Amino acid sequence: MAEESAGKSGKISGKKKGSAKDYKSLTGRQKAAIFLVALGSEVSSEVLKHLRDDEVEQITFEIARLETIDADFKDQVLEEFQELMQAQNFITTGGIDFARELLEKSLGSQKAIDIINRLTSSLQVRPFDFIRRTDPAHLLNFVQQEYPQTIALILAYLDPQKAAVILSSLPTETQPKVSKRLATMDRTSPDVLREVERVLEKKLSTLSSEDYTAAGGVDAIVEILNNVDRSSEKAIIETLEEEDPELAEEIKKRMFVFEDIVMLDDRAIQKVLREVDTQELAKALKSVDSDVQDKIFHNMSKRAASMLKEDMEFMGPVRLKDVEESQQKIVSVIRRLEDSGEVVIARGGDEEMIV
Repeated sequence: MAEESAGKSGKISGKKKGSAKDYKSLTGRQKAAIFLVALGSEVSSEVLKHLRDDEVEQITFEIARLETIDADFKDQVLEEFQELMQAQNFITTGGIDFARELLEKSLGSQKAIDIINRLTSSLQVRPFDFIRRTDPAHLLNFVQQEYPQTIALILAYLDPQKAAVILSSLPTETQPKVSKRLATMDRTSPDVLREVERVLEKKLSTLSSEDYTAAGGVDAIVEILNNVDRSSEKAIIETLEEEDPELAEEIKKRMFVFEDIVMLDDRAIQKVLREVDTQELAKALKSVDSDVQDKIFHNMSKRAASMLKEDMEFMGPVRLKDVEESQQKIVSVIRRLEDSGEVVIARGGDEEMIV
């Protein structure tokens, strides 16, 4: 045979060394393995720290299979990497069209198209990828002066915990405006995404995307509100109830707050109580109505309920902030149990039951 299969022998080589046909037969993992070997052990070890465990395992396997590396292959891998990085920088600077124009001038039309296609098909980077690696407190300094619709667009692409930190740190009057726009957001064109990213690019590094991407909506704001502090959550909901009662009701239907514990059945409440610290429970019950307290006491032994009432009495006055923090901790326990399937929270319908 004119060529030797890399998969059978472990050698990345063949009779016609470095030919285009040989090189194109390499898989992405094989190219990554060659690239890391070319970098050397010290640099490669730093690169591997940033990969997922399964990726490290796959690439390590390919490296272990390498017996010899054709010098031409190594040069082509390094050249391809350089071209992809150059193209990505062009995309970051001026978008896909700008990158294609520059690449065509330096590499030719077909080569430029091939590189752009590889980037857009394999990387699939979501908009605002850079902000997901940025500290929320640092990011807040850059976004709090933006319009509510811009802030909402950015929060839609953050994970809920990080978005919650930013939302709760915004001015009180801004929080409901951002929440409303986030809840009513549907699809955003790539032109708008690129424009917002271009502005932020001057402050932070950025990546862009060509695809129309669905983000935001009621589910997004519910998940974010489930992670903000209780005071911010209540203030946002109350303002939305005034400005858009239907939207506020839709959001509340999908949320679970501490007072909603009365909707859980006895078995679920008992499961929650086994996971909750008594002192946190005592603080959490300080500011709730008797229905909530009675529901908790009903699911405890008489002795435990009596001791809890004594703790609440001897605790004396407690700051509202501390009460809300304890309530939020217990809600987090309930949501964790829901995620694991140990309890089910009815959302959006009174006829739904907890099992």
